Amino acid sequence: MYPCLEQAIDGDANATKALVDSLRPRITRMAAYYARRTGEDPDDLLQEAWLGLLEALPELDLAIGAPSQHLVQRARWRLLDAVRRARLRRCVSLDAVGYEEHGHDRLTGFERVWMEEFTGGLKPYQRAVLGCLLRGLTWREAGSALGCTSANIAYHVRQIRREFEAYSESDVAPAPTAAGS
Repeated sequence: MYPCLEQAIDGDANATKALVDSLRPRITRMAAYYARRTGEDPDDLLQEAWLGLLEALPELDLAIGAPSQHLVQRARWRLLDAVRRARLRRCVSLDAVGYEEHGHDRLTGFERVWMEEFTGGLKPYQRAVLGCLLRGLTWREAGSALGCTSANIAYHVRQIRREFEAYSESDVAPAPTAAGS
């Protein structure tokens, strides 16, 4: 396999194809395993794994360890990074929260006042971000609507979450109600 690896490192397409074909079963099983464990799409994870492997190929040092194992490890790292990014971006659905796009139909009077008081305490840009997200926009769509990147939206979402945690722990927050009472 070493001559094939040397040629693949140098950019030979046929050698790269042979390397990919030889590692395909391991990479496919790895992506399927992590997809079952995390609930992510196996094809997305497989794609991330291949990207990690192929990005590591030009930098591969054949003198250190088992080169194929290093490539599989880099594929695993890239796959796990994708899982971590997906978890960070995952949010609770609006239906589960009980907030509807057209208003606070499911909220009691006190909860409605509490929600309006909380949002009124946010900075104007945070209120704009929250409004976009509550209308169902993704972070990227909210960034486009507000003229910034999704990374900026992620920053503001973290700030809003911190504000909410502080606000919900304060004396102003409503006491949790038991279901059915």
